[in-house]
Amino acid sequence: MHMKPVWQRALVASAGPIANFILAIVIFAAVLLVSGKPAAPPVVEAVTKGSAAEMAGIRPGDAIRKVGNVAVSDFSELQRIVSANAGHSLQLTIIRDHQQLVVPVVPATIEASDSKGTKYSFGRLGIRDTLVKVGLGEALAGGVDQTWFVIAQTGSYAAKIVTGKESPDQLHGILGIGEVSGEAAQIGFMALLSLAGLMSVSIGFVNLLPIPVLDGGHLLYYGCEAVLGRPLGERAQEVGFRLGLAFVLCLMLLATFNDLVRLNLF
Repeated sequence: MHMKPVWQRALVASAGPIANFILAIVIFAAVLLVSGKPAAPPVVEAVTKGSAAEMAGIRPGDAIRKVGNVAVSDFSELQRIVSANAGHSLQLTIIRDHQQLVVPVVPATIEASDSKGTKYSFGRLGIRDTLVKVGLGEALAGGVDQTWFVIAQTGSYAAKIVTGKESPDQLHGILGIGEVSGEAAQIGFMALLSLAGLMSVSIGFVNLLPIPVLDGGHLLYYGCEAVLGRPLGERAQEVGFRLGLAFVLCLMLLATFNDLVRLNLF
């Protein structure tokens, strides 16, 4: 192996994370094929009884095009706007029976608590979006988009931890993963499958971090070798691996500590 060219060794080191990303794409694509994707623009499939949407006169089949002057392209965008406007009047532009209507609605205020017991509130309309079937090509494209979204969000969170803009208290260890898996299993098989895709992306991302003992650490060494024209000295590699191992162990301890605090076991 050590006699192989640098680029071949780099391909071998990156094969594991790449396999994780490919697996995630396949999983997310399979979920889309079975469950479908939200209609774009969002179309109401069902309205909860007694909800803000029902009181506003929103009906199944209504296609929501705008909130105020802001066009909404999908249901997640609508959720973000509604969630941030609990108790505030919103003007929804909808299409009903080929006619455009403007419907005023006040999202209900929902109170909730996070894992630390901190209370927060958000807005809710009380509607369920319509899911439409997708073909294999569209499902694969959606799987790629979802995988890239998870990578981008994870990278952003990691960068904010390093710069001190975010707390590392959201890191999960084995206990936390077990708890989340149990919750996903209660929701249904598709939720559990989506969680498997999310975990596959996360494992691939972590393995690509430039930390010795991880695949990314090997790629870092190979990059140095390519620039220097020779491998790093044995002493430098040994120190790097020890520091990398210490970092990974500390990260595991921190994640386990977060789990114990979150589960009120510490």
